Amino acid sequence: MTLTILRATALSLFVLIEVNYPNLAQQSSLVLFAFLGIEFTLSSIPFFQDPATSQQFADSPIGRTAYFILAIVTVGCFGYIFTQTEPLLSGLWLDGRSLGNRAGMETKLDYALGLIGLILVLEATRRSIGWVLPTLALVFIAYAAFGSALPSWLFPHKGYAWTRIVSQTFLSSQGVFGIALRVMFTYVFLFVLFGTILEKTGATGYIIRLAERLFKSRKGGPAKVAVISSGIMGSLSGSAVANTATTGTFTIPMMRSAGFQPAIAGGVEAAASSGGALMPPIMGAGAYMMLELIEPSVTYLQIIKAAIVPAALYYTALLLIVHFYARRIQPISENRSISTEKQYVDAVSPMFHAQGLLFLIAFATLIVFLLLKFTPFRAVSLSLVITLGASYLSPQTRMDVQNLLDAFLKAARSGTSLITAATCVGVILGVVTLTGLGTKLPGALLPLAQHSRLLAFILLMITTILLGLGLPSSVCYLLVATFVGPMLDQMQTPPLAAHMFIFYFGMMAMVTPPVALAAYTAGAIAGADIMQTSFAAFRFALVGFALPYAFVFHPELLLIVTQPNGYLMMALKIGRTAFSIIPLAAGIAGFGFSKLLFWQRILCIGAAFMLLISIKMWFQLLAIGIIIVVGLINRETA
Repeated sequence: MTLTILRATALSLFVLIEVNYPNLAQQSSLVLFAFLGIEFTLSSIPFFQDPATSQQFADSPIGRTAYFILAIVTVGCFGYIFTQTEPLLSGLWLDGRSLGNRAGMETKLDYALGLIGLILVLEATRRSIGWVLPTLALVFIAYAAFGSALPSWLFPHKGYAWTRIVSQTFLSSQGVFGIALRVMFTYVFLFVLFGTILEKTGATGYIIRLAERLFKSRKGGPAKVAVISSGIMGSLSGSAVANTATTGTFTIPMMRSAGFQPAIAGGVEAAASSGGALMPPIMGAGAYMMLELIEPSVTYLQIIKAAIVPAALYYTALLLIVHFYARRIQPISENRSISTEKQYVDAVSPMFHAQGLLFLIAFATLIVFLLLKFTPFRAVSLSLVITLGASYLSPQTRMDVQNLLDAFLKAARSGTSLITAATCVGVILGVVTLTGLGTKLPGALLPLAQHSRLLAFILLMITTILLGLGLPSSVCYLLVATFVGPMLDQMQTPPLAAHMFIFYFGMMAMVTPPVALAAYTAGAIAGADIMQTSFAAFRFALVGFALPYAFVFHPELLLIVTQPNGYLMMALKIGRTAFSIIPLAAGIAGFGFSKLLFWQRILCIGAAFMLLISIKMWFQLLAIGIIIVVGLINRETA
């Protein structure tokens, strides 16, 4: 246990110091970050899921030898990569060149250790989050290796040797040590650490008790606060991951206190945070990129105006979903509220006030630093230091050494699943870059656009989500808009609507399993299974997958007038779309007037999508009829 605490402390302190005061090269710091996370995972999570089998294996001579060899191999592999990338150790570089400068001319030793590193990444990911993501990574590796044998409809390519695949996915900066791991290193881990510090000081407990007192009589009150606050903060940061890490530290415990399961609470937060990048009036970096890329050019005011209705509909849908879900779990919520009320009936104690003051200090300092344009990692670091200092103002919140070490340990256990997931995502991104898959998909759009706009937009959605694996929404938008920009004016929709379509699905990539970085972050904060949180976030964000289709087929939703009687049509289409999100929210939450049966949920969601997307009047009338019939049947059973 002592070694585990030392590993956790080393990981936490390394990230806190290196992010704020970098002394290593960026690539070297990511290598060391990945090593600390993977080594912690391999040493603390057993090989077998069954505890008895794992213990029996660990106690056997073969098991002890295997663990020892695994530790030596891990240290040797990542130690070698570190020495070959860090300029301070240039005296140890082979041929006097760094690993990056040997690209395409790596040695046999480079390839061998790179292959071992890939295996370590896949195994650490399997232990921490299960088989899904490693299996997907293996599928992409197989695509890179056997591309020449694929049929024409699966985007074949010449195929690559294992040495080239290893070089791209592990030895270069476009794979394991790429953007996904950098996001975790720069932003996410510090917010996880911030949350554990708040928990150990008692500030998180204060949130839970306060939420019980304030929202116990309101349906889904904490979740509604999470939706609204995440939308506001997302507009400021423009980053779904940073937004989730910032607001989720406070809102996820509040939702759990209201009876929401951990994965559901994390899913709500991730879905709410992912939509913030196009929340007026700031919209992160998205609006400024659109100013440069949209042809013919548009003004900033036009972009803001176009974003108003979709953003309002997205967050209204989320509010309805959490309202219906809270009504669905009402008996559970009431039981938890009663028990908590009895346990914390005396909420005027000195401890309650001390924890409340510390919570306000932590929250206020974090928000103030973000509003002052500090980067998220600098803001959370400063807030963390101030929170630790403020905890000494009262003996009820004071942190001793043991509490601090416990916080480091919990942060490491939560954060290492994110580290291993990010390294595995890097493998996928490396293959996408190597094979040119992300650029081949847009090439198939133009022929489809000439025959079926719907199929063209579906493929554009797939392209955007694929390129959005592990990328910030603004970066994903920049890549896709650059690839397909010249042909967007042929998609038979206003260019602004096509660009908004791309950006929306760049945001939705953050909550699309199995690579959903915002959901990974929320799951770590909630203490929930990452994949369960990802699928919950995907379900809650379904309206975000429907709205882009709605506004490319009905540009009036972007307040774009396309017909002589445009304002009347605009009002009618906005009203119809607003109506459609009610059955959509009910179907997703599984509750209308009473609990919805499975077939009722499917009909509600299907009819809502028909109403959102269809341009045929009879199709829309059919959808409205289905919604009314399901509503009447459900009301009869209420």
